[in-house]
Amino acid sequence: MANLNRVLLIGNLTRDPELRVTPKGTAICQFGLAVNRSFKDESGQTREETTFIDVEAWSKSAEIIAKYCTKGKSLFVEGRLKLDQWEDKTTQQKRSKLKIVLENFQFLGSREGGAPGATGGAAAGVQSGPDDGIDQTYERPAPPPRAPGGGRPAPAPQTDINDEDVPF
Repeated sequence: MANLNRVLLIGNLTRDPELRVTPKGTAICQFGLAVNRSFKDESGQTREETTFIDVEAWSKSAEIIAKYCTKGKSLFVEGRLKLDQWEDKTTQQKRSKLKIVLENFQFLGSREGGAPGATGGAAAGVQSGPDDGIDQTYERPAPPPRAPGGGRPAPAPQTDINDEDVPF
């Protein structure tokens, strides 16, 4: 049976990110994300609901978010759900918490927030995770050049293909 654990969210940071470092030197950043949802209730009135989500970033992603993000900053987050379970030391009760482990992100909004390379509402994205052992940083590729006058780029020239050209 196939499995899928993927979360895509756009929201605003509810607090400044908290950066820690493991004994082995791996950066961990934790922050909260508020995601809003607008809907119409039974009476037809528009209502808004806010969901607060804890997010955990690792490695290079953690360092970048801690450096450039502050409370209120808009962020696109892609990751996976993780359930943490533990026993409360004072009450001896079992506790659990669902959070997002960040795998990719993009800054949203203007460049004024200090995002590196932010252009037109998005900036560099970073992929990394605690188990991949690889830190990758990439920047969104530049869009193809536009045709004069701001229109679409000219289409590629058409070539005639006959059945004899196809290898199968």
